[in-house]
Amino acid sequence: MPIQALFGLSVAFGFIAWAVVTANYIWPQLHNRPRNEALRPMLILHSFRFVGLAFLVPGVISPDLPSAFAVAAGYGDIVAAVLALLALTALRTKFGIMMVWAFNIWGSADLLNAFYQGNASGLIAGQLGAAYFIPTTIVPLLLITHALIFQLLLQRDPVTARDGYDVVRVP
Repeated sequence: MPIQALFGLSVAFGFIAWAVVTANYIWPQLHNRPRNEALRPMLILHSFRFVGLAFLVPGVISPDLPSAFAVAAGYGDIVAAVLALLALTALRTKFGIMMVWAFNIWGSADLLNAFYQGNASGLIAGQLGAAYFIPTTIVPLLLITHALIFQLLLQRDPVTARDGYDVVRVP
C-alpha cells in the first residue's frame, strides 16, 4: 500500500477511534453540565497544543518538511494554546464565552489550514518524522473537541435554561 494511503488511513482511524471515545465517554460526561464547567476540560486539553512546535524542531521532523506547512502548523498551534489558556482564565468573567469563541474559531481554522497547507505543499507522511503522531492521533481529537465546543457554545446552558434564563451566569 502506498505510504500516503497508509497515512490517510491512520488519520481516518484516528477520527473513528476518537469519535467512539467521544460518543461513549466524553460527551455523556459533559453535555448536561453547566457550560463553563463543560468547556473547562476541553480548554485544558487544547493548552497542550504547544506540541505542534515539534514541526519546527530539526531532528524531530525531516529537513524536507515543507516550511509552508511547518511554520503555519507550529506557530498556529502555539497561538491556539495561548488562546485556550486565556479563555480558560477568562471563563469566570463576562468575557469568558467571547474568549472561548475566539479560541475555537482560531483553533479550528488553524487545524483545517494545516491540512490544506500539507496538501498544497505536497507533504509526504515520512517528512513528519517523529511528529507523525500529531496529525494521526492528536489532531482528530482536537477537531472533534472543537466541534463539541461549538455545540456547547450554540446550545442553551443547561443551568440557565433550567432556571428560565438565557444568559450565561458567572459564578
